[in-house]
Amino acid sequence: MQKNTEILFEHLGLMDYKEAWEYQEKLFNSILDLKVQNRKAEADAQELTPNYLLFCSHPHVYTLGKSGHESHLLLNEEGLSAKGATYYKINRGGDITYHGPGQLVGYPILDLENYFTDIHKYLRLLEEAVILTLAEYGIPSGRIPGLTGVWLDHEEQKNPRKICAMGVKCSRWVTMHGFALNVNTDLDYFGNIVPCGISDKAVTSLAKELGRELPMAEVEEKVLKHLAQLFGAVITKATHEEGY
Repeated sequence: MQKNTEILFEHLGLMDYKEAWEYQEKLFNSILDLKVQNRKAEADAQELTPNYLLFCSHPHVYTLGKSGHESHLLLNEEGLSAKGATYYKINRGGDITYHGPGQLVGYPILDLENYFTDIHKYLRLLEEAVILTLAEYGIPSGRIPGLTGVWLDHEEQKNPRKICAMGVKCSRWVTMHGFALNVNTDLDYFGNIVPCGISDKAVTSLAKELGRELPMAEVEEKVLKHLAQLFGAVITKATHEEGY
């Protein structure tokens, strides 16, 4: 069957985490439903599966993945309320993380059968898009074996610090959830958790490393460019009002 490498891109702006999660699941399930229909249909009646990419940021929120430990959240309900933050247990891999304003959150909802069927390659390409973006700002970054995400001082590891967290779900080669790149993020909020279950490494942001805030749209354009190149995809932009 013919493959569809086009990615439909939508910027959601600042959106409540639960609302964005439900929207992701709507798109995710629509692709799964189409794949089921295609398996039952004759070859000439099968439809191309779409691919989506959502960018957004969230109000202060902590999310715990399936393999995480609740003890890694260091706040009780009163503490969450005092910080103006919410908390969700979710269906991605990974441990606990924080999302908030000034962070670029990317949710690729892709049918990997349109590209390749290798979840590890998928994760590495998401990391690579961020690594290439950071390089444009003169920030060397990379991977630490055994840990997902993108790190600074990843080689000598004298002061390794995470700048981009990742956690994905994949079912029948369809992905959801994704990555969170700290751009102008308030890093104090990471002090209320054991980030991603890792207690001996720090968290950083583009703004902290460069000593200045960055235009979010500028960073987003760079990440989009690298994702398109790495996946061999054409990214078609839509406004949130158009929706899907």
